[in-house]
Amino acid sequence: MKIKTKFNTKRTKNCKIYFVIKIIDVYLINISSNKCLNNKQNDMTHLKVGDKTPDFSGVTQNGVQLKSADFSGKKMAIYFYPKDNTPGCTVQACNLRDHFHALVDAQISIIGVSMDSETSHQKFIDKYELPFPLIADTDRKVIDAFGVWGPKKFMGKEYDGIHRTTFVIDESGTIQAIITKPKTKEHAAEILAVF
Repeated sequence: MKIKTKFNTKRTKNCKIYFVIKIIDVYLINISSNKCLNNKQNDMTHLKVGDKTPDFSGVTQNGVQLKSADFSGKKMAIYFYPKDNTPGCTVQACNLRDHFHALVDAQISIIGVSMDSETSHQKFIDKYELPFPLIADTDRKVIDAFGVWGPKKFMGKEYDGIHRTTFVIDESGTIQAIITKPKTKEHAAEILAVF
């Protein structure tokens, strides 16, 4: 006795179309939203070790204005990353979270910056229990002040985006290190090694 298997060809076809659309959608998100793809980035910034930190001001996830002057007399690491909730950016943020007590013990304040909105930042913080502020630099003023916006490549396509970069700054506001290719899984150790 033969058992006939019936397939819903219309549904199968719709699934295939949906799958193709999703692939295209993910590809476009990678390009337009500056997804964290890898750490192989060019040295973009015009700043160098020994320079004074640029004055900056930005709004954090909870609407609080954060200024460079707030960190006068304090050590600070300000890290720029492409996008909330993407693989590399999440690993990097969670590494800083997991070693936050060591950073606090070393008296180093951590600030993250991307072009994501306040709402996106708050969701990112809530989801991964991040203990440090994230600046929603939607107008790119802080990003441009530090010179970390520029051309990137993905799948042979070139586009402009944020280059993953961390500036480690001493109590006098002087840049002590510029980490242009941070190791996302070891980033806290890279910062701690500066002081």
